Amino acid sequence: KAPPPAAAPAPAAPSPREEPAPSPKEEPTPSSKEDPTPNPKEEPAPSPKDQPAPAAEEPPASDHPPAMEDPRAPTGEPAPVPTAEETSAPGEGSPAPAGEPQAPAPEPTPEKPKAEPPSSPLSLAVEEVSENSVTLTWKAPERPGRSGLDGYLVEICKDGGTEWTAVNQEPFLSTRFTVQDLGSGDKIHVRVKAVSATGTSVPATLEQPVLIREILQLPRIRMPRHLRQTYVRRVGDAVNVMIPFQGKPQPKVTWTKGDQPLDSSRISVRNTDRDTILYIRQAQRGDSGRYHLAVRINGAEDKATLEIQVIEPPAPPQNLKLLDVWGFNVALEWSPPADNGNSEIKGYVVQKSDKKSGKWFTALERCTRTSCTVSDLIIGNTYSFRVFAENACGLSEKPAVASGVAHIEKTKTAYLPEKIPQRDMMEPPKFTQPLTDRTTTRGYSTHLFCCVRGFPQPKIIWMKNQMEIREDPKYIAMIEQGVCSLEIRKPSPFDGGIYTCKAVNPLGEASVDCKLDVK
Repeated sequence: KAPPPAAAPAPAAPSPREEPAPSPKEEPTPSSKEDPTPNPKEEPAPSPKDQPAPAAEEPPASDHPPAMEDPRAPTGEPAPVPTAEETSAPGEGSPAPAGEPQAPAPEPTPEKPKAEPPSSPLSLAVEEVSENSVTLTWKAPERPGRSGLDGYLVEICKDGGTEWTAVNQEPFLSTRFTVQDLGSGDKIHVRVKAVSATGTSVPATLEQPVLIREILQLPRIRMPRHLRQTYVRRVGDAVNVMIPFQGKPQPKVTWTKGDQPLDSSRISVRNTDRDTILYIRQAQRGDSGRYHLAVRINGAEDKATLEIQVIEPPAPPQNLKLLDVWGFNVALEWSPPADNGNSEIKGYVVQKSDKKSGKWFTALERCTRTSCTVSDLIIGNTYSFRVFAENACGLSEKPAVASGVAHIEKTKTAYLPEKIPQRDMMEPPKFTQPLTDRTTTRGYSTHLFCCVRGFPQPKIIWMKNQMEIREDPKYIAMIEQGVCSLEIRKPSPFDGGIYTCKAVNPLGEASVDCKLDVK
């Protein structure tokens, strides 16, 4: 809104510090007097010579405000931009005149230390190459910055050139990007930057330029199963490893060991369009390590690692000592070998030899500790001991021999037989199993049984109807382990009756009887 006409002050004479009045062409128009707000488009930009003097920044006295000048007048001071308080209604207090300069700006706060930009993207690689495009993949940087990542920028540069061109205008957060509209047969260098509010990272760049042509088959290494583990060979053996791969057109094969090319004087490599062969005529321990295989086609590659371990027998153990000898036992102790033959020590073999025979016999196998106790030695013999170290290649070529010998002495012991109290075993006869009545058929042999005990062994007497049976071929009497038996061969009705078995010894006698019926 335009202020009332009475509130518009007349132009005041320029102060001694101000420049002369504007030219007639710059006289204010009536519309400008009504609206003190300057038009930014019509206000000319002040030249460096027209910059305000330091004294003009001092605030004017509050009692006599200066008269308002034309906003577009090129005075020594720039025309201030009216604020909301200056354009408020006249009834709201006493507003400052439109020509009054602004209050001094607050003191600048000390600047905070700038945050570090993000680190470079990781593992930049080519995923796929076509006739007119290339697909890239990478991993997020380790340090994304305090404010986080805004995205990534992909830039390309033709091989031989120096000008890098951004492919994407705005950052994106994906870690996969396809560069389109490339010329077939071109070689381009690619790099990726991480962008955040604190700045741009150092670019991650592909080591080799990418040839833009269609890959019929991506490179892939087909590592055999037995080579996925550590490949172990002995010193002097030949190393002959064949690893097949695939890829069209024919890939470029590269072997390295510890980021260094292979020694061609000792290691031979032969490559075909389908496989690669690594050959070492006589392996040495220095050939052990990790061999890295890379198969590359125009920036797309596949990698594999082959670990070779060349081993040999270990050195003998050290400081073999005879610690103690007691009874039939000997205690031994030693130290591990100085050289394990490039393989872990699996155990130790302890052998003993007696002085009489001079032959060595194995006392302990695969002893995992560096001390042991050998037992079951023969009294009166003198023994020597030696120890071999063992690894995956076998036993050490030489053993560690104990400097001393162990003599198993005879101990004088008096044998005192145990006194066993004498027991009276005398016992009169006693039948533990009596005779039982039986019924048999004429013409079929039958047996009578009973059991008796007693000491001294009793004499057995068989009787029929109280008549002793003597040497009669019809009867056969036997006794075994206290079991008495009487066989009656082909009995007839006449052989029926009462049969008695009588046992007699010096301490007494006993008898049992039974009835036999013959039908």
